[in-house]
Amino acid sequence: MSDELKRITAPLAHIPALAHRYRTQLILAVRVTVSAISSLALAQWMHLRLPLWAVLTSLIVTQMSLGRSIKVATDYLTGTFAGVAYGGLLAILIPHDSEWSLLAVLALAIAPLAFIAAFKANFNVLPITAIIVLLVPSMQHVSPMASALDRVLEVTVGGVVGFVVSFLVFPSRAHALTTDAAADTFDLVAAALAELLEHHCGGDRPDIRRINAQIGGHLTRLNAAGAEAEHERTARLTSGPDTGPLLRTLLRLRHDIVILSRAVGCEMPGPVEARLTPLLQNIGPAAGDFLRASGTALRARNLPPALDQVETAFKAHAEAFDEVRHEGLTRGMTSEAAERFFALGFALEQMREHLGEVQRVVGEWASD
Repeated sequence: MSDELKRITAPLAHIPALAHRYRTQLILAVRVTVSAISSLALAQWMHLRLPLWAVLTSLIVTQMSLGRSIKVATDYLTGTFAGVAYGGLLAILIPHDSEWSLLAVLALAIAPLAFIAAFKANFNVLPITAIIVLLVPSMQHVSPMASALDRVLEVTVGGVVGFVVSFLVFPSRAHALTTDAAADTFDLVAAALAELLEHHCGGDRPDIRRINAQIGGHLTRLNAAGAEAEHERTARLTSGPDTGPLLRTLLRLRHDIVILSRAVGCEMPGPVEARLTPLLQNIGPAAGDFLRASGTALRARNLPPALDQVETAFKAHAEAFDEVRHEGLTRGMTSEAAERFFALGFALEQMREHLGEVQRVVGEWASD
């Protein structure tokens, strides 16, 4: 019986781990649910004509982070008010009692607003709002002015509820999402650097396309989180540092990986390989440990790790690289191999400089 009980309850043991893994998604689901229920209750208490729009607006405004909620709420409310003003003005000034006149007014309402929305995707709500303001009066037998006012109240209720819920119910700051995404990218760069240098020192060729795609995807997520964090800073909802330097530093590291991926694997004369390969093997672990430790420090808002081992490894390779070049040991290399060889030296020197920037920007995010 105990074995049967263990078999039944075994899947339940994985629930805490899954809950921790998908914590962000679960929190968003809770916020969206609370937002929808609260907006519907408030809309019914206010006796709004169409509570549906309050609920839908609250769902749109309730986002993963507070910064994104600010941006979405601002764009949605601005677009709604503009659409209400334009659609309501047409409904009041132009009679549309017949079917053909209604079609003409509808076209006059949609065309210019759709044209504006084509230039600014955040204002897609413009033509939708104008349509609602024009068509609802004929369906519910209310005046255009009353329809416009109802629409404003419904969207305002939904927007306010969505923002308040995002602020109060398990709030997620975009600055925290930014540091998590940046730390993940540090880990990816560390792994990519190790794979590339291992290949250059005789290991298997890595999947360069996969490496670049992974880092690019993380940078896309990081840029989105950074933009949301700046909305929080503008609204004075956070005192975190500017995300720009961190984003630029990670972009430079990605460029270093791209150059390295094109340069590694070149054939070198025996004396050059014997002198430089051991030094290159020291760079991967030193830089990788530093990047992973920097990601850990960034998540915890701690001071960055020391650069001593990184400087030692890069300096030793740079000095040996210069000696090889001055001694003329690269003269027997083909033009393609020589080009990749010097590109490798340039990429490593750039990465050395950019790792110093990593230490600086991680220090800027450290808590006082």
